Amino acid sequence: MSEKLDMNATGYKTNCLVCGSDLVYSTNSNKSECYYCKKVYESNVKCAKGHFICDNCHNLPASKLIKQFCINSQSEDPLVTALILMRNPQVKMHGPEHHFLVPAVLLSAYYNLKKDEEKKTEKIEESEKRAKNILGGFCGYYGDCGAAVGTGIFISLITGATPLSKHEWKLSNMMTAKSLFSIANVGGPRCCKRTAFLSIIQAIDFLSENFSIENMNKNVKCEFNSLNKECIRDSCPFYDRRR
Repeated sequence: MSEKLDMNATGYKTNCLVCGSDLVYSTNSNKSECYYCKKVYESNVKCAKGHFICDNCHNLPASKLIKQFCINSQSEDPLVTALILMRNPQVKMHGPEHHFLVPAVLLSAYYNLKKDEEKKTEKIEESEKRAKNILGGFCGYYGDCGAAVGTGIFISLITGATPLSKHEWKLSNMMTAKSLFSIANVGGPRCCKRTAFLSIIQAIDFLSENFSIENMNKNVKCEFNSLNKECIRDSCPFYDRRR
């Protein structure tokens, strides 16, 4: 699945959590597959574009939602996957869930490209465990943004790096360094959406340079500036004036 998102959708918090379209209610129920967990339910409601989300996924905490969706997704585009997850109200404007979201969407896309479902599940579950060690506010209090660390987790997992590794150790640390430099170069204050996008794009470049994975999408516009009172607007590379 490589779904094109409606970049003008504005109702993602109250309408469809996938694309922002209006919800359509019918008098008769039909079998519908949940967009997140892929289970089939009887339902009277879908969005105008056909997306359905079951009550269980609608109420999942952020980490479980991220894990479940990234394991089930067949998308090879980590930025699209990130945007879909960010539209869900369980993923707040700012928060440590982004520390897991970044490696999860990258691992999902990477192993979808590799056609390796078993490793995808295994690595996403391990990334959740590692991301839990990155505290909220890491960016300001430790000088090490959790989104950047998430890209290091990603490279560590796909290379099998350990503290005793040589080349894999180098790649993992280089990945985090590149993400941190990109984040620092834009400047503060914090924005978990901006730093996540910057980190994912750096990881896409890193995959191209070191793993011969080419032509992954790097285009994204932020849909969330109205929720961020510290938004730096035109100074952000993802700022969308139309919003």
